[in-house]
Amino acid sequence: MIYGRAWWTSSAGTYEHSGREDSEGVANPAGSGGQDRLAALAREVTLQAAMLVLARTITYATLFIAVVLLYLPARVLHWAGVGRPPTIGAPQAIALAVGAVGAAIALWCVFAFALVGRGTPAPFDPPRRLVVRGPYRRVRNPMYIGAAVALGAAALFYQSFALLAFTAGFLLVTHLFVVGYEEPTLRRLFGAEYEAYCREVRRWWPRLS
Repeated sequence: MIYGRAWWTSSAGTYEHSGREDSEGVANPAGSGGQDRLAALAREVTLQAAMLVLARTITYATLFIAVVLLYLPARVLHWAGVGRPPTIGAPQAIALAVGAVGAAIALWCVFAFALVGRGTPAPFDPPRRLVVRGPYRRVRNPMYIGAAVALGAAALFYQSFALLAFTAGFLLVTHLFVVGYEEPTLRRLFGAEYEAYCREVRRWWPRLS
């Protein structure tokens, strides 16, 4: 490409054009400035799309936490007649630490879906790319594991067998959901890539290396 300056005349007068010419002398009026504007527009559209995905992810995660980790356990404790412990002892302190780890794992997974997978954990709004980074490098369902850890920690905090049974029921339901819906859907969406991932990473038991 070579740069040049062109003049032409029309019925409205004489005009000057400063742009690029290719090797055959054909003018390219857009020039590098036009390409820069297109690149900036593309970046803006990509950023807006990413922010929209993140907003949807936060919305779905908030609903999941509010219903599964807060409302339903509170109802279980109410039905079981279990109240807040009168004192904070060693079991409660351990439960708070373990629960924080479980919640952190679940939130890490949620943001991995949005930032890496360009989608959400919701079945009706799945990721556009297979997520195999972060905690998903170690185990295939870390979000459910993190939520179960948080629920188990709550059972320890309240010393509630009813809440422990709820945690076991949560794991059973998620296992059936994973086997019956999630895994067939991921195989259909990602094919051989997901099959290779399943061979390397286990469903529930994290790998250490």
